[in-house]
Amino acid sequence: MVYTLVGKRVWVAGHRGMVGSALVRRLERENPADILRVTRQEVDLIDQVATTRWIEREKPDAVFIPAAKVGGILANETYPAEFLYDNLMIAANIIHSCHKAGVEKLLFLGSSCIYPKFAEQPIVETALLTGPLEPTNEWYAIAKIAGIKLCQAYRKQYGCDFISAMPTNLYGPGDNYHPLNSHVIPALIRKAHEAKLAGADSLIIWGTGAPKREFLHADDCADALVHLMKVHSSIEHVNVGSGDDIAIERLAHLVMEVVGFNGTLIKDTSKPDGTPRKLMSANRMRALGWAPKISLRDGLKNAYEDFLGL
Repeated sequence: MVYTLVGKRVWVAGHRGMVGSALVRRLERENPADILRVTRQEVDLIDQVATTRWIEREKPDAVFIPAAKVGGILANETYPAEFLYDNLMIAANIIHSCHKAGVEKLLFLGSSCIYPKFAEQPIVETALLTGPLEPTNEWYAIAKIAGIKLCQAYRKQYGCDFISAMPTNLYGPGDNYHPLNSHVIPALIRKAHEAKLAGADSLIIWGTGAPKREFLHADDCADALVHLMKVHSSIEHVNVGSGDDIAIERLAHLVMEVVGFNGTLIKDTSKPDGTPRKLMSANRMRALGWAPKISLRDGLKNAYEDFLGL
C-alpha cells in the first residue's frame, strides 16, 4: 500500500541544507498537516537528550533525515573526527528517538561514498561492505553505513518502517560554495565565476580530470525521496541517482560554458583524483517508477543563478 503524506506531521531534519530545503519545497505539494522544522540553534541533533525531547514534544508522523555534516575531500581530510562523530550522533539520536516516539515512517539519507572504492560499475546496492572504502572520505562513509544499519536493525528488531536512500553527488540551490570545503560542482561554479570577474586566462582543477562522477539536482533528489517514502518499504536501501556519469574535465568545461568563462582549463596533477569512477545502478529506483527530470546543463544553470543570488 502507498504511504500517504496527506494530513501528516512531517519533519525534515536539516531543513536549511540543500537537500532539506528542496524537500520542504517538494513536500508542500503533498498537503501535509504540517512540515516541522527546527534549527541547530534550537536543537543540537548531536545532543541525544535535546533531540529526544523535541521529537517527543512535536510528535512527527513521518521523518526525513538529510541532516549531516558534509564537505569535500579537503574537509574530510581536515576534520575526520567531526565527520565521523557528528554524523554518527545525528543518525543514532534521530533514529532511536523516532523509534521511542512511535514515528510511522522514517527515511535516512546515506551517500554514494558508502560503496567500495573499486566497486564494479555501475554500483548495485548489494556492493555495500564488499571492499575497502575510498580513504579520502571514509570517515563520512562509515557514519552513513552505520545509519543504514541502524534503520535495518530497528526494522528487524522492532518492526519500524525505517528505510534508507543513497543519493549520488548532489548540487543545486542552497549548495555550499565555500572555496575550500565545497564539493566539485559548487567549487567549479565559484572558481569559474571568480575567474570571469578577474579577467583570468585560466582555471585550475585538482587531479587529471579523468575520474567520472554522477550528479543529480537537489530538486530531483527531493522528488525521488518523497516517492520512496510513499512506495518503498524494505530493509534494503535504494540508490538515488541520474544513471549517467561525466568526466570531471568535461564537467569543468560545461560549468565554464554555463558561467561564461572562456579561459583555459589547467589540471593540477599533484593533487589527488579520488575514486576513478562512481556510477550507481539506477535499476531499483526505475523499477519503483521514478526517473530524474532535470538535465545536467539545465541544473547547472539553475545552480549558477542560485550562486549569483547569494
